[in-house]
Amino acid sequence: MGGAISLLAVNFIIAQIFTVAFLTIAVKSRQRRAALWCAAGFTVASLAAVCEAIVPFSSTPRLFAIGAFACVLGGFCLLRFGLGLFYQVPVRWPVLAACFVVGVALDMEIYDLPRGTWQHAIPYQMPFFLIQVWTASVVLRSGRRSFSDWLLFGLLALCSLYYLVKIYAAVAAGSGVTAQDYVSSPFALISQALGAMLIVGAGLAMLGVMVKDIVDDVQARSEIDLLSGLYNRRGFMDRVMPLLHARATQTPGTLILADLDRFKLVNDTYGHLAGDEVIRRFARVLMDVMPNRAVAGRLGGEEFAVFLPCTDLSEARVVAHGMRAAIMSQQIAGLPEAARVTASFGVTAVGSGEALDPVMQRADMALYSAKANGRNRVECTETPTTVVNPTVPQWVGRP
Repeated sequence: MGGAISLLAVNFIIAQIFTVAFLTIAVKSRQRRAALWCAAGFTVASLAAVCEAIVPFSSTPRLFAIGAFACVLGGFCLLRFGLGLFYQVPVRWPVLAACFVVGVALDMEIYDLPRGTWQHAIPYQMPFFLIQVWTASVVLRSGRRSFSDWLLFGLLALCSLYYLVKIYAAVAAGSGVTAQDYVSSPFALISQALGAMLIVGAGLAMLGVMVKDIVDDVQARSEIDLLSGLYNRRGFMDRVMPLLHARATQTPGTLILADLDRFKLVNDTYGHLAGDEVIRRFARVLMDVMPNRAVAGRLGGEEFAVFLPCTDLSEARVVAHGMRAAIMSQQIAGLPEAARVTASFGVTAVGSGEALDPVMQRADMALYSAKANGRNRVECTETPTTVVNPTVPQWVGRP
């Protein structure tokens, strides 16, 4: 009995540690509700250890034995709810509550059946098996396929198998004649030892996916320009460079650099709020006009970049002219009704296997040419230096 009681205490402490860990995650994570429900799940499940420890010494063992079952099943239901929120595979509360009620009612029904028999072991362990399978399926249904997601799925699947194995173990090793005998049975020692290992594994895997989500969120925020909603310089470079290497044997693509004309004058004349709205509107124009596979970023100030993979110079020139025409058609809050914002564009093709830095320099030269030739223009350069004047008619000046 002493060994099983000790393991019950260990399991209780482990569950409380995970409760604290998930509460800590809830403070930092955007998935706060999911972390809180997981913390609640570990808290409720840990109470099963308390109930099981009381059973041998209680005058009402039935109450605490069924209470232990209800705590484990209830904790698993809460974990299913929390992971469903995290993976965006939610479950309706009435469905989850019905599963809990049916499971507890089944345990009450079989309580007086002989323990260590198939008639008792199968209906006792089956609710735990089913809720674990249901929870594991959440990871698959979410569509997420990172290593941490697969690890969590594997451990949840292992937990499911654990409850199937417990059916055979309860019959083969014996789980005690009565609920009070359980703690002193060999089955209890093995069950609690394996349970402790699986609690640690599954709990760490759940923490792992949530910590990864926090790290990914922080990284994404560090790569996003808050004003425009586009990638910042770092985020843009990080997205484009792999595309250059991946397409070294194909037409790598083209790069468009864009610069808002006389943006400082807009800020000085109409204020920085109007200037901010110009930045936001131009970013929306870029996103609306560019193809779905393109990558857009704000490099700093009024300078923007768009990378078009697998696109030749003539196609990119059409896209740039579409962007130029689109921003001119915008009526922007904070500016006079007749005022129109214009932008200049430099476009260059990317050579096979070419690094990003020389491409940026070449596009910048084309952009400088557009500025020098009157602004509100699109200028293009072939690889490496030939300048190609656009044939599309230009829209010149402010109305």
